[in-house]
Amino acid sequence: MPKEVTDVICPFCGTLCDDLIITVSDDNKTILGVKNACAIGAEKFNHQRLPGRVKRPRMRQADGSFKEITYDEAIDWTAKMLVKSRKTLMYGWASTSCQAMSIGHDIAEKVGGIVDNCATVCHGSSLIAIEDVGVPSCTLGEIKNRADVVIFWGCNPAHAHPRHMSRYSIFPRGFFTVKGHKGRKIYAVDCRYTDTAKCADEFIQVQQGFDYELLNAFRTAVRGDALPDTVGGIPKEKIYEIAEALKGARFGIIFFGMGLTHTMGRNHNIDIAINLTRDLNEYTKFAIMAMRGHWNVTGSGQVLGWQYGFPYAVDLSRRDQARHQTGETTSVDLLNRSEVEACFYIATDPGAHFPVDAMISSSRKPTVTIDPHINCTTEISDIHIPVAMVGVETGGCAYRMDNVPIETRKVVEPPEGMLTDEELLTKINKRVDELLAKGGA
Repeated sequence: MPKEVTDVICPFCGTLCDDLIITVSDDNKTILGVKNACAIGAEKFNHQRLPGRVKRPRMRQADGSFKEITYDEAIDWTAKMLVKSRKTLMYGWASTSCQAMSIGHDIAEKVGGIVDNCATVCHGSSLIAIEDVGVPSCTLGEIKNRADVVIFWGCNPAHAHPRHMSRYSIFPRGFFTVKGHKGRKIYAVDCRYTDTAKCADEFIQVQQGFDYELLNAFRTAVRGDALPDTVGGIPKEKIYEIAEALKGARFGIIFFGMGLTHTMGRNHNIDIAINLTRDLNEYTKFAIMAMRGHWNVTGSGQVLGWQYGFPYAVDLSRRDQARHQTGETTSVDLLNRSEVEACFYIATDPGAHFPVDAMISSSRKPTVTIDPHINCTTEISDIHIPVAMVGVETGGCAYRMDNVPIETRKVVEPPEGMLTDEELLTKINKRVDELLAKGGA
C-alpha cells in the first residue's frame, strides 16, 4: 500500500521548503505523488521516475555516440584524468550535499584542482561585497514573523523561488505579522514589470544600469540631504517618500537578485545596498539577503569558506596554499584563457549557462560530468556518470539562502546499483590515492 512521507525538504531552490508530502510506492522505489511543492519542485521529484533515465555511466566513442560502461571503468578513467592533469577545473557543487563537497575538495587538494561553484556566474558579486563591508542579515523565519516592509530589488521570486512569497516574505501570517499581506508594505524595484511586481504595493521602475545611483539616492534621502530632480528615472519626491516609509518600518528586509549582481557596478551595487541597510538600522531594524538560486549553492560557499577561507573560485593548484582572485581563478575566465587541462563537472550544467566560447574551450579538453540526468554538459563530455538524486534518493546537509543548515532526507531508493555522490567521490578519491602512490597515471 502506498505511504506518505511528510516534512520532506525540496531540493530545487535556495528556499528549501520543508513541508512537502511525498507519496511513495509500497516497495519504496517509486514516487507516486507530490503535495505542497511548487510546479518546479514537484517536477524535480517526478524526475525520479523519468522514462529512459540513464542508470549506468556512459563513455563517448570516436563517432560521437555513447557506450555504457561500468562504474569501476568510469572511476578509473576519471581518477587517471585528474592525476594526469596539472590543473583541473572542478566546477558545480550547488546541487549536491555538503558531505560530498568535502570529499571533492580532498580530491582537489591532492591533484591540484580549482574548485568553483555556481556563485561564479550569479552571486559572486554579493560575496565580494560581503567580504568588503559585512552584511546585516537575519533568517527567513525572522522575516516571516517580524517584517512589515519588504523590498524585492532586481529579483523575481514569483518565477525563480515560487513559494518564497507564500512561505516567508509577503503572504504568511507570523507571530508579529498576524495580518499577513495586509500588514506588510511591499516594494518591487526593477527595470521591467515582473510577476513579482504585480504582487507589490509599489513598483519602482529604475532605469536600467542605474541601481547604484538609486541606492545612493535612498541613502541620501534617509539622511535628509538634497537630491537632484530625478535619479535613475525616479522623481526625488518618490525617493523621499519611500525613504520615510523605510525609516518608519518596525522590521524591514531587502531581497536582491541578479538584477543587482549582473548590472553596471556589480559588487559595488551590493556594497551600497548593504550600506543603505546599515544606515536604516540607525532608525529601525533592517536586514538584507541575497536570493540564492540553486538549492545548495550557499552550502558550497560555506564548506569552501570554512575549509579554505574563500567562498568560490579556490585555486589549489599550488597544493600548499589556497588562492582566490575573481577574474583569475573563476571558471569562465579560466576556460576562456584555456588555462585548465581537464574539466570535472558535478551537480551542474555549465553547457546551458556558460558563454559559448567557454564551453567550446571545455569541449576540447578531457571532461567528466557527474549528474543524475542527461543535460547540455553531459552531451559534450567524455564520461557521464549518473548518480542518485540528493534530497530524493539520498540525504545530506544543505544550507538555505539565509545560511541555515538543513538536513535533506532520503525519500525513495535509487535505481539498483546506482551510486550516490558521496559513494562515487569516495571511490574516485581512493583510486586517486592508489595512482599517486604509484607515481601517477
